[in-house]
Amino acid sequence: MPTAPRPQTTDELNQALEENDRRPYGRTRTVTAEELVEAAEQFAEPVPLINALLELQEAYTYGSEPRKSPVVFARLLTLFDEQPDVFDARMRHLLFWRFKWVAGALRALPEMPLTSQRQWLTEMRSRYEKAGLGLQPYYGQAYQLAAHTGENTAVAYELWAARTRTQLSDCEACEICERALFHLAAGDDKRALRAWEPVLAGKESCQEEPARSVSHALLPLLRTGSVEQAVDMHLSGYRSCRRNPSMAGEVGRHLEFCALTGNEARGLELLAENRNLFDEVDSPLDQLDFLTGVEVLLQRVEHLGHGDLPAAGYSGRTWTVADLRAEVRGRADDLAGRFDTRNGTTARSDVRRTRLDRAPLLDALELTLRVRSLDDVAAAAPATTPSAARTPRTTAPVPDSLPELILRARELDHQGHPDARACWERLRTLHTARGYTHPDDPAVGPLLLLRADLLADEANRAGERDEYTDAADLHEEAAGLYEDAGAPAHAALSRACALLATAEIPAEGDGAAEAKAAELTAAHASMVRLCEETPGLVPELEARLLRLRATALGLRLQASGSEEHAASVLAEVALLHEFAARHDNDGQVSGALLLRASTYAISGDLPGAVAEIDGLLDRLKAHGPAWHVPRTLGLRGRLQLGLQDPQSAHASLSEAVRLAAEWPLGTVDTARLHADLAGACMHMGRHDEALRHLTRSAEQDLRRGSRTEAFCTYSNAAQLSLDLGRVEACIALLDSVLAEPDLVAGEVDDRLVAQLRLTRARALYAGEDLKAATAEFVALAAESAGWDDDPGSHAMIAAETAVLLGESGEFDQARKVADQALAAHAQDPQFEQISSCLRELARTQAQQQGADGLPGARAFLAEAGKVADEARAAGYESRDRSLDTALAYEHGRVNAYAGAYDDALASLDRALALLGEPGTDEDRAGEWAECVRLAGAVQGIYLERPAPALARLDSAISRLTALGHTAEAEPLTALAGRLRDEQ
Repeated sequence: MPTAPRPQTTDELNQALEENDRRPYGRTRTVTAEELVEAAEQFAEPVPLINALLELQEAYTYGSEPRKSPVVFARLLTLFDEQPDVFDARMRHLLFWRFKWVAGALRALPEMPLTSQRQWLTEMRSRYEKAGLGLQPYYGQAYQLAAHTGENTAVAYELWAARTRTQLSDCEACEICERALFHLAAGDDKRALRAWEPVLAGKESCQEEPARSVSHALLPLLRTGSVEQAVDMHLSGYRSCRRNPSMAGEVGRHLEFCALTGNEARGLELLAENRNLFDEVDSPLDQLDFLTGVEVLLQRVEHLGHGDLPAAGYSGRTWTVADLRAEVRGRADDLAGRFDTRNGTTARSDVRRTRLDRAPLLDALELTLRVRSLDDVAAAAPATTPSAARTPRTTAPVPDSLPELILRARELDHQGHPDARACWERLRTLHTARGYTHPDDPAVGPLLLLRADLLADEANRAGERDEYTDAADLHEEAAGLYEDAGAPAHAALSRACALLATAEIPAEGDGAAEAKAAELTAAHASMVRLCEETPGLVPELEARLLRLRATALGLRLQASGSEEHAASVLAEVALLHEFAARHDNDGQVSGALLLRASTYAISGDLPGAVAEIDGLLDRLKAHGPAWHVPRTLGLRGRLQLGLQDPQSAHASLSEAVRLAAEWPLGTVDTARLHADLAGACMHMGRHDEALRHLTRSAEQDLRRGSRTEAFCTYSNAAQLSLDLGRVEACIALLDSVLAEPDLVAGEVDDRLVAQLRLTRARALYAGEDLKAATAEFVALAAESAGWDDDPGSHAMIAAETAVLLGESGEFDQARKVADQALAAHAQDPQFEQISSCLRELARTQAQQQGADGLPGARAFLAEAGKVADEARAAGYESRDRSLDTALAYEHGRVNAYAGAYDDALASLDRALALLGEPGTDEDRAGEWAECVRLAGAVQGIYLERPAPALARLDSAISRLTALGHTAEAEPLTALAGRLRDEQ
């Protein structure tokens, strides 16, 4: 089916060709180009067909379809031979340029005999000589064939590299890459990197560069010690080539780089992002390059014992790392063998073997802010074998005997010991297995009792995930089973837990805090009755009930913030402490002291809370339990942050993180510890360290299933990274997060996802990828238009989108999106953002279009004037200069760009009047000085009135100097000097 209506005139065809030229390379562009060739064949004149064929060959070449490119070129060459006069200079240049494309396509096809390739090079040379063209491009292709086959490479290189470049030579960037690859093949990393320097520094670029050079330079950079540059190059270079079939080899080298730097998990993530390359790369040579990089990665993952992890591979089935590696190895070996048979050498197999035999260059290298290991991937993946589950290194061995296992689980659970979790997990697996037989042992008790225990453990885990409704239901179910099993004391404990979980279900609407406090009061009263009415309460269970009572009152104090509730908490805590101390229950003594410290903190007595915590830490060191220490240190760190002592907080929290690592995952809320550490680091100005802790906090939240919290933390980390100028790190982090399955499936709050995408769009803009940033902003503006409950956010997004469209020169579309922003602003005023958007659009249009753009620019400024009037009427005060002042200054700039200099000067004088005289504030003085400078330039240079301009400048220089603003006066002094020199 045609992708668009068939052009009926040559003008329509040319317009369609221009539109297709703006599309990214891929199937859509290629199919459209094929249709346009068919359409061009209806016209009698050959020029439309020539243009269509040129577009089609380009689509095939950069769409990685080398088999089709020579066929199209043969038609072009026939047309040239038959009607050379219809080829204008541009067409003729493109025709001779594309001899090189055909040579490259033939090299990429192992079925194309070597003799045919040499014949083609002879044809190219003959055609160039006949046309009077220099032969350097021919020798360049001859060298590339020699490098491919591995024969006479040095001689071919000298014949090419020693020749003077011509208009048909490959671009500087591509030739630099070929020279660097020659030195790299000779084992000279340093010389290769010296050759690459102009490309890696961004001084030379083209369609394929610097992405191609970057992918080859990654390992040499590491080998020569330029680690930071290698990381930067990987982040920016990968983004330039991902999912692009014509750059599959480059993607493969980025995967190899991940495999050799301890970033196997990232490598698997990037492989999943590029799954399309398994099926969309038609070039055998690109396939070989890509598959070899894939195999390096899979080989490394399997070597590390993770061959059963899922991997993204060929469509139509699911793959494990081991299965995909075997498939890839077979296909790549076959391709290499076919090339070597064609070439009569072992060059392609040798290159492949060298890559596969490389040892890792670094055990670990932090490539992105989201540092993940294969263990993290295994923990998130469906378990295919027992080894896929992560076992904490400090967990004690689980008993093999079933009765011993049940008794051990209950003993550890009564202590609150972290190792209880592993025992319950093992029991849950055994209990749900077919053929489970419960021990006939009085010490173990009936099967109902075990089922109740397992339900109670499941309920506790749901509570840890803040799933309070599920937790309450599970606790109630466990209580019923305990009753049936003849364990009324355990039933009472489960009912108390259910009461607390129910009270913690978040209330909504007005009065939510009061409702929650009332719910906790009722829960506490019911717990008291349970303590009084339950027969057979042993001290351990009674202490746990007392702990729940104190916790309920503590949560009530937290919800209400009422000082009246503090005394009842402290009284309940005292009761718990006395009872636990009398029965030598160290765990509950620790719990009581922790609750007391928390009560002091909630009541505002932070020094008292810290003193209480210090005493508790001394006791824990002497009596334990040791697993309470990290949590206690974490609370002390938070309290020290509240006391504005970030250094002490950092020390406490760092020690808490260190000690938490000695216990199984889930023992301590390490996500909270890392988040608090990030806060301490921010207070201390240690921003890079704060970033690391934010991302680790998010990863911990992901592991425990708190995905919304994790994505919020990732959002904060990405914004901080962007604020710090780490643009590529920000983009890489968000690319990774946005690829999470639940985000892709739309299962996460759409506003949170939009915030992640918005930050990414801003990062793309900061990274000067205007096209990608604009596309993302346009999509976000369209989606946010439906946010009827949040028009302010839509206004902000639409305003930013309009500005980017303006920078892209699409002012009609910018006008439409700006109108959307204005409509949303009318519902939820965003004076600052909308005014800034309109002023920026006006400036951009005048700057790009000059006098032709002045009417449109003035229309934007007129809208900005209305916004300023609305702000004034609403009593809005801007954060910096007034909207009226900013508008007057922008009128000056816009008129100056458009050549309306008298209007510009009048507007700038008005802006200066609104600004008033400069004072001691540097920012205000800087704005005033810039306004004077622009007015002086307009007056002295463009209106050719140097005398009043110099008077203006000299007066301003004197004022600024007298106020100590010497830096602000320097541009004025320079302009005054220029005006005097020109008099």
